[in-house]
Amino acid sequence: MPYFKPFNVIIVGFDGVLGSALTGALDLFSFTGVSWQRFLDEEVEPRFNVQIASLGGADIRCSNRLIMRAHGDIQEVTECDLLLIPTIGDSIDKVLSQNAELIEHIKRLAHTKADIASNCSGAFFLAKAGLLDGKVATTHWGYAGKFKADFPLVDLQENQFVTHSKSRSKNESESDSAHQSGNIFCAAGGSAFYDLGLLLIERYCGREISTQVAKTQIIDSKRGNQNSYTNVTLHKPHADQLVQQVQEFIEENFRQAIQVSHLAAMVNITPRTLNRRFQAAVAMRPIEYIQAVRIEQAKRLLELGDVTIKSLAEQVGYDDISSFTRLFKRATELTPKEYQDKFSRLAI
Repeated sequence: MPYFKPFNVIIVGFDGVLGSALTGALDLFSFTGVSWQRFLDEEVEPRFNVQIASLGGADIRCSNRLIMRAHGDIQEVTECDLLLIPTIGDSIDKVLSQNAELIEHIKRLAHTKADIASNCSGAFFLAKAGLLDGKVATTHWGYAGKFKADFPLVDLQENQFVTHSKSRSKNESESDSAHQSGNIFCAAGGSAFYDLGLLLIERYCGREISTQVAKTQIIDSKRGNQNSYTNVTLHKPHADQLVQQVQEFIEENFRQAIQVSHLAAMVNITPRTLNRRFQAAVAMRPIEYIQAVRIEQAKRLLELGDVTIKSLAEQVGYDDISSFTRLFKRATELTPKEYQDKFSRLAI
């Protein structure tokens, strides 16, 4: 079995954290590459190195009075792949006021290339740090009124299970590519954490591993609104703002006919230059990215249930069923029907 270098995940620990959110995140990521393999008597290959970090490495007093021991000091964390902010279980205002120094370290790590994710009321930490200003976010519906009142600059979408936006250092201009930050994800309350967890596992490890986790943990992998994060596994962090603009346009309009010449004209460069910059930023040409976005959406539609090939092709922007089927098989090594049989929720 090939060796996989685990991704580094830091879970932020603080007094007043919801104990189940803290331990749930620890379990979900720690057992990725472990539980499924044990069930099938295969070699265990953990995909994540998960650490709980608190200010000064101090013990964590959860809202349910459980005392948790941190693995380390967040002041000593200089980089990670993913920073997780779990649910606040105590008074939100009290927890935020007691953790001003912790918020500074969240801001510091947000200016690295780490992805950042919050669960439920954990979004208040990100908003307090100013990381969500002008960006979409979500939190538990019960906190929506307070969140909007406290942070009016955030585009709160409380009806969304999961939201995704790009992060940028406050000191970084649109054209400054020297220090591009990662992505910010927010999950609403309750079981939305599992939607977020599966999404992040898929982002780092691929859909097959995410599906394994869903099966072993008995998680309903049907997600809420798909469109806000359909192609997050393709949208890897990079510093080219122009390419990001084109990516976002493609992801919002993939059902329509898209010409590379029109994309180039939209950002006032030649098609040749656009191809070159796309290759440098995301290792594929614009036409390949369009196809990849469409195939990703097709896979999700197939996973959600029964759909005809004709309807599927039309929903992802293809009039020619034969061309769509060839592209799908080239991308997945499976026909749409074979993919559906293997990964559909109905088959789980």
